[in-house]
Amino acid sequence: MESFEEFLREWLPAPPARLLEVGCGKGALTTALAIAGYDVVGIDPAAPEGDLFRRLTLDDLDEAERYDAVVAAFSLHHIRDLDGALEKIATLLEPGGMLAVDEFAWDLLDEPTLDWFWEQQRALAAAAKEPAPATREELRAEWDADHLGLHGDEALRRALSGRFEERAFVPVPYLHRLLGGGTSAVLEQSLVDAGAIRPLGFRYAGLPRG
Repeated sequence: MESFEEFLREWLPAPPARLLEVGCGKGALTTALAIAGYDVVGIDPAAPEGDLFRRLTLDDLDEAERYDAVVAAFSLHHIRDLDGALEKIATLLEPGGMLAVDEFAWDLLDEPTLDWFWEQQRALAAAAKEPAPATREELRAEWDADHLGLHGDEALRRALSGRFEERAFVPVPYLHRLLGGGTSAVLEQSLVDAGAIRPLGFRYAGLPRG
């Protein structure tokens, strides 16, 4: 399974293109893109200090600024007015500019995938001598409560297709991120490839319509 950075190398313009990362968090991806030679800025209300970052929201960003590409990694599902956010992203892009997204659809957690996730959590908790959800039903209830109000698969796909023309859509495993290990990533990918569980993540690249 390729990383998001490898996906970006396929779809972003070459350095030193000007990039914007929406919802940069602690700044790891913004920093990696800067090291790769991009002229990049990451925005987030809790962005780190430094020349690469600005502590503001997408709404606060000057609409006169333009970028060769916009990157959003696990941030779109949090934005309440998703259609409005994608409209603004489209206006921030130079002609031919690309939007690249790393996301997950929490509502695609079906019963076989939930079973595997629960078993992995129980095994890791037992190894660390820590508590784990007592039942699958308890894990399902926690999962639904934790993601209440966040955009799911249909909302994300509909909003993206409404403002952007899809150039790439790649389903990828997601749950290994919550299990904290490379072994889990390899196992999850193998089970996804076999059709035993569902991939909850996806990578997307698109161009503004019109």
